[in-house]
Amino acid sequence: MSLVRLLGFTTLNCGCVSGRYREMGTNREITYIEEKGTACAHSGHQRNQPVSADRVAHGFNAGDAVRAS
Repeated sequence: MSLVRLLGFTTLNCGCVSGRYREMGTNREITYIEEKGTACAHSGHQRNQPVSADRVAHGFNAGDAVRAS
């Protein structure tokens, strides 16, 4: 288990909420699906699962994110 710092939350167009965290030991950034949207059709969006920004199948490209905070 490693220490992480919350960087922020983002609401995707599909309704899912993602959270970005920075791992303190390695300075690596991690993105998780915090909550799945009720109308989300992405099978890869699963609650509390990490996702990678380079995996377009998960919908994490620049046009999909809407800033929530």
